[in-house]
Amino acid sequence: MSLTVSIIRRGLGVIMLASGAVMLMTAMLPGGVSSDVFIARDPGVRPGPAGAGGPLSGLTTFEQQVFGVGREDFEEVQSVQGTIPDTEPGLGPRFNLDRCAGCHIQPDIGGTSPAVNPQVEVANKEGASNEIPFFITQNGPVREARFRVKPDGTPDGGVHPLFTITGRSDAPGCAILQPDFRAAAASQNLIFRIPTPTFGSGLIEAIDDDTILKNMRANSLLKQMLGIQGRPNTSGNDGTITRFGWKAQNKSLDLFSAEAYNVEQGVTNEIFPQERDEDPACRFNATPETATHFDATDPLDVPSDVVKFAIFMRFLAPPTPAPDNPSIVLGRMLFNAVGCAVCHTPTLHTGKVATAALREKDANLYSDLLLHNMGPGLADGISQGGAGGDEFRTAPLWGLGQRMFFLHDGRTSDLLAAIQAHASYGYGTGQIPPSDANQTRANPGNGQKPLSEANQVIARFNQLPETYKQSILNFLRGL
Repeated sequence: MSLTVSIIRRGLGVIMLASGAVMLMTAMLPGGVSSDVFIARDPGVRPGPAGAGGPLSGLTTFEQQVFGVGREDFEEVQSVQGTIPDTEPGLGPRFNLDRCAGCHIQPDIGGTSPAVNPQVEVANKEGASNEIPFFITQNGPVREARFRVKPDGTPDGGVHPLFTITGRSDAPGCAILQPDFRAAAASQNLIFRIPTPTFGSGLIEAIDDDTILKNMRANSLLKQMLGIQGRPNTSGNDGTITRFGWKAQNKSLDLFSAEAYNVEQGVTNEIFPQERDEDPACRFNATPETATHFDATDPLDVPSDVVKFAIFMRFLAPPTPAPDNPSIVLGRMLFNAVGCAVCHTPTLHTGKVATAALREKDANLYSDLLLHNMGPGLADGISQGGAGGDEFRTAPLWGLGQRMFFLHDGRTSDLLAAIQAHASYGYGTGQIPPSDANQTRANPGNGQKPLSEANQVIARFNQLPETYKQSILNFLRGL
């Protein structure tokens, strides 16, 4: 058996191509199975401690206290008027869930979708009359729904919350309807998003724009050869690089928190002060429903919930990876060799920020934080900021070992399937053209859609022996 391995020496910016026979050691195969019958498979969610959910090391005593207060608020349950025991006011009129930690809980507070979807239970909580949408299941991912276009055919792209407060005991007289998701699906106007994990978010926020741009310009020859481009999403006002969300559409954790509070739970705040549905019969509270507490005597009580959420995420430590073993070490090398690390940059360095625990640190996020064209297979037709309908931010991979659902819409819980989905050609579904090392993302002018920038990297992955693919999967599940 022969194998062509590309080894990227990032420090020198050169590519070494080495061809030769590869001896596959039986010891690397589960149960000593021969390589002739072994098929690589996702080893599944890594068992053991979460290795996440705690604060960054190096926080001051007061910063640790603020982190703890933020975590408590992150776990709070919202009700409409705050009249339900152990809840805070502000839910609705339209919402996806009633607490931040419901979406961000796997493998600990701040993570992503849990094994049991809390949206099923919240649909009829407190007497609500919601129908559970067909795409929400007990063991499926937490999802939000977006429509590509409005009824008049103009672009939409916004979140259409799944539920309303109609029928709830704390929302008397409210009678608004859920969106017609079945009609949207029938007209191919419905797309989904799942929660992004927030571990290590402060480190991501602390990376200088210049660092992202320098990394973007690095290894240009290799990127050209692989058909990889990548570009930042930027703020339309100051031109700085935005970096949070599936399309890197949000600039900061404060904005990310405020938008999510309003969009996902319906809680108005100082950054998003208007209700998303202003039906008079469904408005029970003065707005904004959460704000700065200027009259608080304890400094920890002064910030609004939005600020506390942002601080909690900013001070969340990155996930702790699994200890190395021979398969993980080999998988890491192969991950670099086939070109995955060209976009999933292992480490970016933070800048000179005010918080010492975040200042000039290595963020081992496995992302370049850039937008990449992913082709028609993953395209969702939604534009956010400067990101087009077929572009997505390179998803950070730290903590991937304990995630249950993958890709922007949670379409699979199989890591191998998620890797394969990165390849996408500008042909009809299932019509993959012959291999062509010179294919690029450019539209060839014959009606085909642009190709995924990951096509050649996935082709290299597919050429690996199954045992080598398995080592890459083991490495990823170790993150």
